[in-house]
Amino acid sequence: MVEAQIPSPPAPQKNSAVLSYLGFLRRATGVATDGEWYFYVWMIVLSGIALVGANAWAQQVRDGMIVTNMSDHVSWGLYIANFTFCVGLAAGGVMMVIPAYLYDDEEMHQVVIIGEAVAIAAILMSTLSVVVDLGRPDRFWHLIPGIGKFNWPLSMLTWDIIVLNGYLLINLHIVGYLLYMRYLGRKPNPKWYIPFVFLSIFWAISIHTITAFLYCGLGGRPFWNTALLAPRFLASAFVSGPAFIILSMRVMRLLTDFHFSPKPANTLIRIIRVSMCVNLLMLFSEVFTLFYTGGSHASSAQYLFFGSHGANGLVPWMWASIVLNIVGAILFFTPAALRRENTRIVACLFCIVGIWIEKGMGLIIPGFIPSTLHEVVEYSPSLIEWKVTAGIWAFGLLILTLILKLIASVFSYDLSRKISMKQNVVPEETPATTSMPVETT
Repeated sequence: MVEAQIPSPPAPQKNSAVLSYLGFLRRATGVATDGEWYFYVWMIVLSGIALVGANAWAQQVRDGMIVTNMSDHVSWGLYIANFTFCVGLAAGGVMMVIPAYLYDDEEMHQVVIIGEAVAIAAILMSTLSVVVDLGRPDRFWHLIPGIGKFNWPLSMLTWDIIVLNGYLLINLHIVGYLLYMRYLGRKPNPKWYIPFVFLSIFWAISIHTITAFLYCGLGGRPFWNTALLAPRFLASAFVSGPAFIILSMRVMRLLTDFHFSPKPANTLIRIIRVSMCVNLLMLFSEVFTLFYTGGSHASSAQYLFFGSHGANGLVPWMWASIVLNIVGAILFFTPAALRRENTRIVACLFCIVGIWIEKGMGLIIPGFIPSTLHEVVEYSPSLIEWKVTAGIWAFGLLILTLILKLIASVFSYDLSRKISMKQNVVPEETPATTSMPVETT
């Protein structure tokens, strides 16, 4: 490991803090939307998919929820499944904060902001998933306290809305403050972000716990009435969040000048190893309880794992999820995961897809099958639902790309170099006070 030779950032302008911050936002917007040809291709593809999703949602608003395959029997489908996964992704995104600040791991400080960026994009995707599930846009007003019928504190969904919006504001503040201080070349004042960092840890746990309570609090759905649901959500979030961060770090290291030490990725892999083992243990504990004791819980599990009365639409999904999770866990436990990029990338993709199925199609949908009338009414997402969900993911990845590009530009001092060139300031060749470690092997 060597210290990078980086130019000092330009001296801050002697103007008001508001004008200085507005100038930062203007320059940040410029640098976040500027790049090589492959950057524009990626952004055009994402924008195109997002527009297709917006068009599909417009058709859904025009024609009603009849264009989806949801029904009175299965009232939550792909949208709520995606919402559940994205909430976990947001919670897991700040897991890097724990070793960085609770255990004072200095090298993890360099990549904590990546986790906060993933959390911001994931919260936006989860919120959009709820909005499209509302059906009519005017119902959105009921999510705003004081305007609509918020039904707080009885409704668990209102608790979810409160904690998700609070979590979004906390992460926006942390990311914005750290970037702005780095842009000014100043050392961040711990009073302005450390309390929010610790608050985000508590908040990350609360958002996914409340999401679990949203399901297990429904007495008419015995498949969800388990005390393990919240711990399972947290364990799987500790896998999907760090795995997504590892992928983001890999892309940034390949396409930007922002390089990372290998230690943070190895720390994340160790977190994933433990969390995936706990997640699989609780999953198999649930399976044993369901099938050994039988009862009302077993009918949904029977349909999910083996089919029921000739209906087996979710069986391939669930077994694919189990295989992906197990293979991903095995790959993470191989020594190659700590030193070979391809192995850890494949393991991350397997675990992310496996958990997306497990927490979505493998958890939300079977909660409604069989119905309260003991009828087996299957559900499979319609083309409109797939388009809308793909559009939400494209929008989230577009936002994440812009934030990561800005982070790379600010932390690698690329933004400072551009400003210095415009101001005809010769960059200094001495290391700055806040140096960045660069991997040499």
